[in-house]
Amino acid sequence: MADGAIRLEDEARERAYSLPLDQLHPGDPELFRTNTHWPYFERLRAEAPVHYTADSEFGAYWSITRYADIMAVDINHQVFSSDAALGGITIRDARADLRRPSFIAMDPPLHDAQRKVVSPIVAPANLARMEGIIRERATKILDSLPIGETFDWVDKVSIELTTQMLATLFDFPFEERRKLTRWSDIATALPIPGGIVETEEARQAELMECLAYFTDLWNQRIKAEPAGDLISMMAHSDVTRDMTPEAYLGNIILLIVGGNDTTRNSLSGGVLALHENPGEYVKLNANPGLVESMVPEIVRWQTPLAHMRRTAVEDIEVGGKTIRKGDKVVMWYVSGNRDPSAIDSPDRLIIDRERPRQHLSFGFGIHRCVGNRLAEMQLKIVWEEILKRWSRIEVMGEPVRVRSSFVKGYEHLPVRIVG
Repeated sequence: MADGAIRLEDEARERAYSLPLDQLHPGDPELFRTNTHWPYFERLRAEAPVHYTADSEFGAYWSITRYADIMAVDINHQVFSSDAALGGITIRDARADLRRPSFIAMDPPLHDAQRKVVSPIVAPANLARMEGIIRERATKILDSLPIGETFDWVDKVSIELTTQMLATLFDFPFEERRKLTRWSDIATALPIPGGIVETEEARQAELMECLAYFTDLWNQRIKAEPAGDLISMMAHSDVTRDMTPEAYLGNIILLIVGGNDTTRNSLSGGVLALHENPGEYVKLNANPGLVESMVPEIVRWQTPLAHMRRTAVEDIEVGGKTIRKGDKVVMWYVSGNRDPSAIDSPDRLIIDRERPRQHLSFGFGIHRCVGNRLAEMQLKIVWEEILKRWSRIEVMGEPVRVRSSFVKGYEHLPVRIVG
């Protein structure tokens, strides 16, 4: 870790422990951009595991920071609603006129019916069919990389592999696949001057371009015989064929972001994790079979989506605190995955953990990530192919992180391959 990063970490720790508890705002996106959120969650887990922030740019919200409490909220969809009309699944409320339903932002029974429409895309038989495609693409991408030269791993590998996979799932025009990356970034970005998108109006304009593009694809698929891509599945299902344009866009964005962020940021996070834990890299090179347990450990260590949000639909007590009907409740997966009361040595990357899938990154209950096995398969294949080729990938500078307390990811990661 560079001296500047160490100094920033020390300053963050001092601030996290010197502020009065009621002034802590763990959802501040700047904490995640600078990777200084860790001491805030460490303190909250110890002193106020169910914590209320009364005032922030996102309004008032509760933070749930311990593993067991997060699980209890996540599985209790009867009390903790995901409904878009109540605010949806992120700490940031969309404007009331811009709230778009999608099955992750719905409660049963509508959630269950819509999720069932797209779940066949990741059925075991389909995953088996896709394995060869993923390996072929991963091989081409890795073989095209320069050896001994610094390049951006995020752009050359993480984005490219996941965008190719998304194009396959949607049967999207392959040569225009980077549109999917842009729309994913736009959908989750906070509009700020100098950011990915500067205003909400600009963000919505690009999302309308996304809707227009996918509407053309819908119109093509609905006239054709049913096929195995996601658009065709929705167009030919009794449950989804009559969706409003807003609901269609909501589900498209969900599938783009869901199919992009977990894999993309875990691919980058894995390289960084092994760089920061060189002993584990030695262990992996000595026994490449450890990829099997390393992949879920990387997903835990990275936690590609830092939180999910719910809205209480009735008064309820959690951790000795009373959450009122209408309150915003944020489950901090990034904190639960570092909870020492649930996970041994949680701040360490341990690629041969006995129970590597004991983590919160994919969620629990009815909203558990539908594509978790596909994400893990992509990561596993990439690392199997890496280990066939090179002994080490070195990180050559500090990563540029996304300014978001929802997507915990990377914009750039400079690396050099050592043969």
